[in-house]
Amino acid sequence: MPDISIGRLRGGFCVYWDDPASGKRRRYQLEARTRAEAEAEGRDRYLRESRPTGGLTVAGIWAAYIDHLGTKPTATTMGHTGKAVLPQFGELRPEQVTVQDCRSYRGARVAPGRSLGSVHTELGHLRSALRWAFKMGLIERAPHIELPPKPESDVRPMGDAEIRALIDGCGAPHIRLAVILLVATGGRVGAILDLTWQRVDFERGVIDLRLPDGVTRKGRAVVPMNRMARSALQSAYQARLTDHVVEWAGKRVRSIRTGYRAALERAQLQDVNIHQIRHSVAVRMLTAGQPIEAVSQYLGHSNIQITRKVYARFLPEHLAGAADILNFDLAAARPAQVR
Repeated sequence: MPDISIGRLRGGFCVYWDDPASGKRRRYQLEARTRAEAEAEGRDRYLRESRPTGGLTVAGIWAAYIDHLGTKPTATTMGHTGKAVLPQFGELRPEQVTVQDCRSYRGARVAPGRSLGSVHTELGHLRSALRWAFKMGLIERAPHIELPPKPESDVRPMGDAEIRALIDGCGAPHIRLAVILLVATGGRVGAILDLTWQRVDFERGVIDLRLPDGVTRKGRAVVPMNRMARSALQSAYQARLTDHVVEWAGKRVRSIRTGYRAALERAQLQDVNIHQIRHSVAVRMLTAGQPIEAVSQYLGHSNIQITRKVYARFLPEHLAGAADILNFDLAAARPAQVR
């Protein structure tokens, strides 16, 4: 994004910048009524006015979309996925992208061992960027981006003994606290590391995993504080040095990867990634008889269909009644004869 500026014009806002081609200043009246609205509208106006005569390329749209996302986590992720997507699609204009291009990309990525889930994410980012460009009026239409089917999760839920061993295997206090909160809330590791004391309410007994500015793409929930979590949080609160719940040496913790790996070694657990804790929480609640609606809310899912898709396979007993209806054997149908 160039050095554009927001100013005042005829009682409203305007955007202006110096045209590198002509050296002249270009200025446009905006419809925005607040400074924040003007900043966003000004960026979009620049993109429309500075489009190359041959049309925007995918690479240009990709960069503009990342800029539009600002500090949202997706912007960072797209910085990584772009390294795979742009070599094949970057120089194309949107109207040149075909379904066959998507299929060729899928084949090229899967052949060396890339998972379908990763390819789904990469092409999903491409689709999002092109749809945004269409919405902003930067292109006349967004091409169809064919995504590979998203594979079902193959994550194995952990057993009770494994979870207890994992907690006992945590060496440093901040690793133990983080793992306990992961188990007690079913939250993602990012949500736990983002958690501040301001969002821990001991009086009401709730933990608010949501970010106040709502920038995260993944759903987060407000969950009750169970006995295990309360005990760990109260101990940490007495020793706190920062606003963040999970801290170490007076600083916020950005990653627990090393400490978590060490805990797995002490617990003698293999092939247990940290996201398995969230799956284990969901499966444990469901198998204990909790309604799937409650579990969906606990996990922060945007709708219950997400929860059903991922976890319904862990509840085959729900179909037991339906299976009984399909007993067609004569022995079951005939009443027993008394002699």
